[in-house]
Amino acid sequence: MRILAGVGLLLMLLLGFGYLVGEGVFGITQTAGTISRASRDHSEIKARQQRVSTAWEAVGAPGEKQILFGDLHVHTTFSFDAFSISLPMNQGEGSHPPADACDFARFCSGLDFWSINDHAESLTPQQWEETRNSVRQCNEVAGNPANPDMVTFLGWEWTQIGQTPADHYGHKNVILRDIAEDSVPTRPIASRKQLFPGDENPYGIVMRLGLIAAGVGGKGRQPYHDFARFLRNRASTPQCEKGPGVRELPEDCSEGAATPGQLFEKLDEWNYPYLVIPHGNTWGFYTPPLTSWDKQLREHADPDSHEFLIEVFSGHGNTEQYRSWRALKEDEDGGLSCPEPSSGYIPECWQAGEIIRTRCLASGQSAVECERRADEARNHHVTLGGSIGYLTVPGSELEDWLDAGQCDDCYMPAYNYRPGGSVQYALALRDFDGKTPKRFRFGMIASSDVHTARPGTGYKEIHRRLMTDAALGLLGPPAILRVAEPAADSIPPEEVTDFGPYFERFASFFGAGGLVAVHSEGRSREAIWQALTRKEVYGTSGDRILLSFDLVEDGADGDGEEGRAENPIRWPMGSDVARMEAPHFEVRALGAFEQKPGCPADSLAGLSPERLQHLCRGECYHPGERRKRIDRIEVIRIRPQIAPDEPVDELIDDPWQVHACPADSGGCRVSFSDSEFAAERRDTVYYVRAIEEASPTLNGGGLRCAQDEFGSCIAINPCRADERTAYEDDCLESVEERAWSSPIFVDYRSPLPGD
Repeated sequence: MRILAGVGLLLMLLLGFGYLVGEGVFGITQTAGTISRASRDHSEIKARQQRVSTAWEAVGAPGEKQILFGDLHVHTTFSFDAFSISLPMNQGEGSHPPADACDFARFCSGLDFWSINDHAESLTPQQWEETRNSVRQCNEVAGNPANPDMVTFLGWEWTQIGQTPADHYGHKNVILRDIAEDSVPTRPIASRKQLFPGDENPYGIVMRLGLIAAGVGGKGRQPYHDFARFLRNRASTPQCEKGPGVRELPEDCSEGAATPGQLFEKLDEWNYPYLVIPHGNTWGFYTPPLTSWDKQLREHADPDSHEFLIEVFSGHGNTEQYRSWRALKEDEDGGLSCPEPSSGYIPECWQAGEIIRTRCLASGQSAVECERRADEARNHHVTLGGSIGYLTVPGSELEDWLDAGQCDDCYMPAYNYRPGGSVQYALALRDFDGKTPKRFRFGMIASSDVHTARPGTGYKEIHRRLMTDAALGLLGPPAILRVAEPAADSIPPEEVTDFGPYFERFASFFGAGGLVAVHSEGRSREAIWQALTRKEVYGTSGDRILLSFDLVEDGADGDGEEGRAENPIRWPMGSDVARMEAPHFEVRALGAFEQKPGCPADSLAGLSPERLQHLCRGECYHPGERRKRIDRIEVIRIRPQIAPDEPVDELIDDPWQVHACPADSGGCRVSFSDSEFAAERRDTVYYVRAIEEASPTLNGGGLRCAQDEFGSCIAINPCRADERTAYEDDCLESVEERAWSSPIFVDYRSPLPGD
């Protein structure tokens, strides 16, 4: 009896200890960190800006505005996924709180502005308070608010994921203009209370304990205890009551908005200036197949005021380009099936069938039987769907899937591309349900979406494991839990016992990220904000390319320069213009400076050698004298729908025109007109891409397909997140970095009496 009693007591103690571990009792709550108080050398900033202005004026650009570069999509380890990849089991470096992001933006990437955008679903009231304070401190150390070395904006990410297109809206960043305590919302607004593991239900403790047990190894337990504390702190935050206005709710609750419309209503109720910027709408990791912008436009009360900027590129890939193919086929009754491959695209469900067919034939079965199994495998994949359909193919390896689901002819595309979420598709849409048709008039930006508190990582193509989010590819279930062996039959969806998206597969699609550029009348917060709100902005794939795109009003006669007025009226990118006659446009572009190794003097003076190495890895934005060459200017023309059933495929001309640039690095200047505009008498959208000469880029080759003589992918060499790709391998492939202008929206104006 004594032995049984002792065993029982020991078991109770172990269970009690496990409960305490799961509750995060042994963890330390992460803080926002300490920001460097050092000043940047304003004379160096001024000298850099003067170099830009001098080169810009040399290609005939007006000199009254500055071009400033920033990053409006930055996560710290106040975000769940960022904290996850900071753990030793994911080869993480440890905590990267808001203070790291401030120091990195100032001294590593040398940005002019940035914003913090941790997931609202992860933030506790304490973290939101610390975030606000850290943003204010970052602005304080930047000097005179009228001419600071950097502007820091406060914000968060509204992170919504639906299981079907009907309930999916995607991710949106909220950026606030002001930072004073009485000028910002008391709470960030989440899509729902909880997005990630750690709920207060009985399984929450088990989940947290399991995460700790899975990760504890020879590198110590404390980071995992801290992670458990992080999860428990979030799970302990009560949900705000429904009904009261936003100002009447308590400070210590988690506020939610299930739809974008509810988010806009709550932000409008606060009545503080804000931007809502959608992103990642083609990223198939969390976007259901057949998702499109149609639903969001239909539900939008006022797109022009609530959502007028969009992220066209980030470290998670390109979301610009439209394609007519889809991952699934929908019949008239709403049933789903697997479409056949089309030019440049193999549906993932189709490849599921090909994997099973190959195994079936290898096992000696007849061609008829193997075709039946292939068809069954496609149906199983379609039924399970989304990002987990691959689980119906037992024991499949990444290489088995080749490049299925990917946009083969897109520039650095997002993983498992969803064309209905592309920027081009959104710009071609109209909603005709109301009295007045609605449409999106998005300005284009790019940012990083980095999860290591490193704003503006694209300044140098180095350290893939640190400067990109490749570590997210390690977040899948441990290999020991994936017990399915390869078989010649697919698994019916109801019998699938494995779990989790194919994290490992999308590690090949992470780049260093992009930048947003503004044509600003100064360096102040207000000047940058005004440039953003008038959409005089553009995005780059990371290089600091200079770009302007104007509609020129006076003196335009065809494509020539003769007869042009000395001081023509210029409508910059982002403008809305109504006219009857052919519009005439001018484009100027200048390549980014090539980088020198190491760091400039103000970075070396601003951070200690140890912190410079920890954050920047000894490499900073350090421009040299030579610029990369702009190879060409591509013009894209989109004519928004004039009827609900008008096919979008026929409305997007990409590229509509291509203009070659000089064979030197002195910049590029082109002009063009649309002689068809007046005859077609319909609204038209124009924007441009400035394409740089090819240069080595992190993960520039994606899955790195080997192709046969017909251009089909026959083998892949993925850039992995685990040890199968060397930690030092940056997976560099030469691609053409680029800049995307915001569009100019030219509406056709019918003749008036007297015209």
